[in-house]
Amino acid sequence: MNVAAALPEISQEDRLRADLYNYLGLILVGPPDQMLLDQTAGLSGDDTPLGQAIQGLARVAKVTKPKAVQTEYNALFIGLGRGEILPYASYYLTGFLNEKPLANLRNTMANFGMTRAENVFEPEDNIASLMEMMAGMIVGRFGRVASIDEQKQFFNAHIGNWATHYFADLQAAKSSVLYASVGAVGAAFMDIEREAFRMTAS
Repeated sequence: MNVAAALPEISQEDRLRADLYNYLGLILVGPPDQMLLDQTAGLSGDDTPLGQAIQGLARVAKVTKPKAVQTEYNALFIGLGRGEILPYASYYLTGFLNEKPLANLRNTMANFGMTRAENVFEPEDNIASLMEMMAGMIVGRFGRVASIDEQKQFFNAHIGNWATHYFADLQAAKSSVLYASVGAVGAAFMDIEREAFRMTAS
């Protein structure tokens, strides 16, 4: 019996949550290619704040070209020496890179059997990696599905205490065009997750 067969059934709501975490991880890890821009342009949302943010992102993606978003990505995250935004938990929580929040995350990762990919050299506490980790915990990519309580602990310890600030900065950054809309989606999603976890009894 393989691991996938042994995992419990995932609810549709949790699959959608994991999909959005995965999407944010994908679009934040590097500039989107034409295929991802096309997929983003095809997204639709409802009248909720998150739905409206997704609609806004889809509209911007429709008129965005890969070359333009490559330039935008470089200005935001790479720059000359450093980009406009440093997307790391340690930086947001302490003002410095590679600080205690990263050590705490590494302990959590070890406890959950998560390992850094061999071809990744960035610190693990970058926003894209954290989005990917959360998605993996929800669907059981690391060998088992995380309980709601484990998800809540991970979110509160490693994401909820800084990601909303980060997504707000992404919306306000002077180089942001497509990524301003990504920031709006991220901020709305973080609000939903925080409130949902707040309502979950420990």
